[in-house]
Amino acid sequence: MARILVIEDDPDTAAEIVAELAGHGHDVRAVGDGGAGVELALREPFDAITLDRMLPELDGLSVVARLRAAGLTLPVLMISALGDVDERIAGLRAGGDDYLIKPFAPDEMAMRVEVLLRRQRQMAASTAMLVAGPVEMDLIRREVRVGGEPVRLLHMEFRLLEFLMRNAGETVARQIIFERVWGYYFDPGANLIAVHIARLRKKIDLPGCPSLIETVKGEGYRFDAG
Repeated sequence: MARILVIEDDPDTAAEIVAELAGHGHDVRAVGDGGAGVELALREPFDAITLDRMLPELDGLSVVARLRAAGLTLPVLMISALGDVDERIAGLRAGGDDYLIKPFAPDEMAMRVEVLLRRQRQMAASTAMLVAGPVEMDLIRREVRVGGEPVRLLHMEFRLLEFLMRNAGETVARQIIFERVWGYYFDPGANLIAVHIARLRKKIDLPGCPSLIETVKGEGYRFDAG
C-alpha cells in the first residue's frame, strides 16, 4: 500500500481518482487547490502525487516546481486537458514524471501510478552510490558531489545524470534517454534533452577540463568518466 496525494479541483474527477486508487489498496488523500497541495506534501510523507495541470491558487506547473525545489523526489503524475506536445513537455520539464491527458480511463491512470511507484522502489533498492570519474551520486540522500564539492541538481537533472552515469562510457541514443528518463516513447522534436545536458554541464564540469558529457553527433550522448 502506498500513500498517494491527489491534487485536483474538479470534485467529480477527484472522487474518481480517489476511488480507483483506493480500490487498488492505496491510502489516498485529496485536496482541491495547488497551495493546499504543496502545504500538505511538504508536511506529510507521500509515495506519489497525481496533479491536475489547471488549479486555483497555484497551477500544476508551479506546484511541481515548488516541490522539486524543496527537495521532494516522489513521483508526480500530471493530469490535464491540455494535451499538445508543448504542454506535455512543459509539465515534464517542470518536474513531472508522467503526463496523462483528460479524459482518461481510471484503470490507465492507476496503472501509470503503479509504474511510477515500481520505478521508485527499484531505484531505492538499487546501488546506493554511483561513482564515475569525479562525480559521486548518493541515491539514498539524493546528493551529488563533484570533486568532493556538493552540487545541487533539479529533479530531472538528477535522473538524467543518474542514467548517464549508469551507462558511463556508452553512447546512449536520444530516444533511449526519452524512454528511460522521461518515460516518453516518442521524440517530441524539441530540445528537451539538450537543455538539460547544457544545465548539467554547467554544474558538473570541472574548470579547464573537457566536458564529462560528450555529444556524439547523430547518435546521442556519452558520459566520459575518464
